[in-house]
Amino acid sequence: MGRISLAWRVLTSSVFAAKVTSLLDAPPALPDKKIAETIAPPKSAAPPKPVAPPKPLRSDAVTLLAALQREGRLIDFLKEPIDEYSDAQVGAAVRDIHRDCGGMLERQFAIRPVLEQAEGSNVTIGADAKNGRIKLTGKIGEGHQASGTLVHHGWQVTKSDVPVWTGDTAAATVVAPAEVEVR
Repeated sequence: MGRISLAWRVLTSSVFAAKVTSLLDAPPALPDKKIAETIAPPKSAAPPKPVAPPKPLRSDAVTLLAALQREGRLIDFLKEPIDEYSDAQVGAAVRDIHRDCGGMLERQFAIRPVLEQAEGSNVTIGADAKNGRIKLTGKIGEGHQASGTLVHHGWQVTKSDVPVWTGDTAAATVVAPAEVEVR
């Protein structure tokens, strides 16, 4: 039935007009379940879980080992049996390894002492002893302040510039690739 004909029936039939009025004045009925499902917005599922960033193919530890090997051949030195070499030969090899690995650590980490005082000097420690920067040994009391001899000044990293590794999964655990000279 079109709107105009519906309006005409309301205007010309008092019985029909009364039915329309009662329907308009009645409280809204609960819609049929199927109708409600079609007109109701869908129930939102649990919010999507945040997508975790992809796990790096290679850990920073392996990248650090690779840098120490590349710069100073540290792993070659540590894995080499040195019993057959004289102290002078070992000492000569260590000079290069010491210089090259130390340079790499400085470039990537700028390592500095935790305490600036000279080792062997007397130091007084306050609350710093409880924050992981200082390790107390010997006769440790309950006080807030301690003093003693600086045995080791400690080390701390003042920057961290570990390069981002961009290789593939097959080489993720390779610290130094095998070298083959092609003839």
